[in-house]
Amino acid sequence: MSSDAIATADQGHHLADSRRRIAARIVGRERELELTLAAVAAGRDIILEGPPGTSKTTMLSAITQEWGIPLLFVEGNADLTPAKIVGHHNPARVLREDYSPENFVPGPLVEAMEQGGFLYIEEFNRAPEDTLNTLLTAMADRSIAIPRVGRIEAKPTFRVIASMNPYDNVGTTRLSTSVHDRLNRLAIDYQDAEAEEQIVHLRADADRPFGENLARDAVAVTRATRTHPDVRQGSSVRGAIDTTLVARQLAELREIRSAAAEEYAETVYDAMIVALSGRIHLDEAAETTPERVLREIWEDRFILEPAKAAPG
Repeated sequence: MSSDAIATADQGHHLADSRRRIAARIVGRERELELTLAAVAAGRDIILEGPPGTSKTTMLSAITQEWGIPLLFVEGNADLTPAKIVGHHNPARVLREDYSPENFVPGPLVEAMEQGGFLYIEEFNRAPEDTLNTLLTAMADRSIAIPRVGRIEAKPTFRVIASMNPYDNVGTTRLSTSVHDRLNRLAIDYQDAEAEEQIVHLRADADRPFGENLARDAVAVTRATRTHPDVRQGSSVRGAIDTTLVARQLAELREIRSAAAEEYAETVYDAMIVALSGRIHLDEAAETTPERVLREIWEDRFILEPAKAAPG
């Protein structure tokens, strides 16, 4: 579908058809998909605010694949200068020739504008203010002027999509009113346990022997990291996927054939240490370690909960 066709097709039943096809590729994000799709179809730029591992990238990838346009990734950090995002003249060719437009190397912003793609900037609030100001011009005018190159006009499907983690303030800057004024916003939180179990089944091939038990336990302990009092930020569903994958390999090494085996619970704990200890971020005032926190979570799941459920 061409850019012009997409721009006109966004009104009416074509958008509903797109939503149905995109939704088939995503687990448990129907509402967020609908809202994001409505915003970008309306020609708006948007910031997706939520922790890592909440399907933001998956959702954007599905939309751009459906529309047949590129998705260009940029990581927001202190080194993201305007030149890095807009582009620069090739120094070697400039020395040999001149500052002609042919010697200009486009950055991701210019590429997204020229190709009508989505420029996806992760950790948006870590980018320097002068870089954000460059993006403001592109968002407001749908064009930018580049010295010795000329004016770049964006195709109709060009969008700026930003994301930021509201739970991580280290090294971030407060976004100005002018930035907020040009961006729609959607808060995206973790999915429910059922949706996360479905994701683990898909990503970790959890249909293998005792995979259902393993997926359920991995999701439960991963979700518990998000509510533990000593944890500032817990793990995303990626931690549950890796816990499942690592535990399965450990089970094969230890010749564990069933979730009822005596060694099963301890195997899950060992997998948690590998998969989750680096993904949880403790509160600065907490006098503990990731391993101790994970042991507490494991005991709650495998010792306390079975004890409560036991007869008598």
